[in-house]
Amino acid sequence: MKTSRPGRAQNDSSKDSMSPGASAVLEPRTPASARPSVSHPPPELEDDDYIPSDPLAFLKKFGDAPAWVLSLGLHVLVLLILSSFVYDTTRDLPSILTTTMEDVESNPDFDAVVVDQVGTNGETSLALTAADMATNRAESPQEQVLQQLEQEIRPVNIPLTDEIVSLPESDLVSTHNSRGPAVTENTGGTEGALDRLTFEIASSLKERKTLVVWLFDASLSMKQRRDEIADRFENVYRQLDALDVGADKALKTAVAAFGETTTLLTPNEPIDDIRTITQAVRNIPNDVSGVENVFTAVRMVTNKWKSYRAQSRRNMLLIIVTDERGDDYAQLEEVINLVRSNGIRVYVVGNAAPFGREKGFLSTTYSYSDGGRMVEVTEDLPADQGPETVAPEYVRLAFWGSNGGDLERMSATFGPYALTRLCAETGGQYLISHDDDRAHKFPLDVMRNYLPDYRPIREYEAELRKNKAKAALVACARQTFIENIPVPQLQFQATNDTVLRQQATEAQKPAAVLEARLAEMMTILSEGEKDREKLTDPRWQASYDLAMGRVLAMRARLYGYNMVLAEMKASPKTFEKPGSNTWRLVPSPEITSGPSIKKLAQKATEYLKRVVDKHPDTPWGLLAERELSQPMGWEWKESTVDYARLGIDENGKKRILLADEEEKQKKEQEKRKQMQKQRPKL
Repeated sequence: MKTSRPGRAQNDSSKDSMSPGASAVLEPRTPASARPSVSHPPPELEDDDYIPSDPLAFLKKFGDAPAWVLSLGLHVLVLLILSSFVYDTTRDLPSILTTTMEDVESNPDFDAVVVDQVGTNGETSLALTAADMATNRAESPQEQVLQQLEQEIRPVNIPLTDEIVSLPESDLVSTHNSRGPAVTENTGGTEGALDRLTFEIASSLKERKTLVVWLFDASLSMKQRRDEIADRFENVYRQLDALDVGADKALKTAVAAFGETTTLLTPNEPIDDIRTITQAVRNIPNDVSGVENVFTAVRMVTNKWKSYRAQSRRNMLLIIVTDERGDDYAQLEEVINLVRSNGIRVYVVGNAAPFGREKGFLSTTYSYSDGGRMVEVTEDLPADQGPETVAPEYVRLAFWGSNGGDLERMSATFGPYALTRLCAETGGQYLISHDDDRAHKFPLDVMRNYLPDYRPIREYEAELRKNKAKAALVACARQTFIENIPVPQLQFQATNDTVLRQQATEAQKPAAVLEARLAEMMTILSEGEKDREKLTDPRWQASYDLAMGRVLAMRARLYGYNMVLAEMKASPKTFEKPGSNTWRLVPSPEITSGPSIKKLAQKATEYLKRVVDKHPDTPWGLLAERELSQPMGWEWKESTVDYARLGIDENGKKRILLADEEEKQKKEQEKRKQMQKQRPKL
């Protein structure tokens, strides 16, 4: 009976006992270079001396061999087994990974736009999905978990449309980051403002089609600026065409004008005919009501064009051209919510606000009838242009003994609060195209550190509740806006001692009123002094220190003022120069009214010097310098005044006018009344 070779029989039985999975693993052939050289019997062995698959049989056959031979054989066998596992793992890697790695350059050039190159439609999408790979090989437990997760979080394919408009970033947070330097930009005139707007419109057109709504202030003071913009309209739209962003009528324009009411100058649909737009702007009639309901106008045009914007899938820019703050600013919060919810950016081409004040001045030319003859005049008329903050933060006090009239007109460098905040909250800008020519101006790069707080009013009020110094400052500033602060008399007629005493007595009456108000302000500011060190914003620091310094200085002057008046009443001075008939109080560095007044003046000086040192080139620094330039003591100076020319007799009474003088005065008064009646309302 022929006996089969046990080795081959064992090999055959091992083949039969292999699982299908194992068979799949061993089926593919690898290149010769990848096969282990120890996978065949050593050449010195005879055919009958093959290595059995059973390690024990191998050891029995070679039991007499040296130990190193046994060790070598055992290690070879272990390597054979391990090589099969390595080979199996490598074989299952998708071939696309090998190809991808071979194609990678050592210094690849990255495309700046990678979003369009990634995804199932991109050039780098994998050829096999997880499901495809699972059909080619057995899944490991990790792969099964990954496949299950992939099925559970697979994104749902929802068709994208432009009906849902992405809101600006400002809508994703409670308020816009409105403390940044880009809130206000000084463009140096109408031309600069239009250049900036051209850039903004072009940027919008690069994103998508755009609707621009121009909203013009119809007041008389705006006539020149409206014409300037109309003159440059063609240039603006020509620049946009040159930038190749207006193809396929991508830019549409609507125009409206506002005053007491709002008028749509393109009432049907937005247009793209620049000549029609220009003509509409030139033909805006002057509104004589003196009312600028700008926020009502914003609400109206937003509701008018929001559907058109959504249906035509356009961006919408709203450009307001005005020189005042608007009379209906109480609607600010509602208008902000309306505009932001519709994804509209607001820009304003306007004037800088006056520093710390509601009233600014506009140089206006108008005609009035003087006895049937038309007379043209140009004068500065008051207009509602400020303040630049949500609440007054500037304590308004007069300057004694020095000229402070020029400081009545200072530029805030920023626009009025309500309109500037509307721009900030919608991602737009307040573009300053005009500033008061007679106002003191300050460097914008310096003033950017003193931005007003453009957060919502509720947040502003919360800040006042948290810091007593802020609350005290606003309370004092409001007082000076509501009540007139009297300015004591500094010149006294002294044609005789009786007249001098009478005038001194009368002068002490408003001084007593002033003292009461200063004492109240001092009490309020002192209550906030404990929180002064908690102020970190330079605007609040400068405002509080200036207020405290000026109130202290005025009190020091007032105490000395009352004392020198009392001394003059008790013992009138004698003139040294012949012809002198008047005593004037002038500032003096010598404070003779006692140590308590000197201490008060010293504290005032400390506050004011801190403002000058820490806040140069600002309104606060200028005001503090002017206050310090005037000493806080008083002294008497004699002078001569022609009281007869002023219509005052030697007893301080108004002189009875002659008939011709009285008639002349009546004519002058009538002329002023006529001018007042015919003066336009801005």
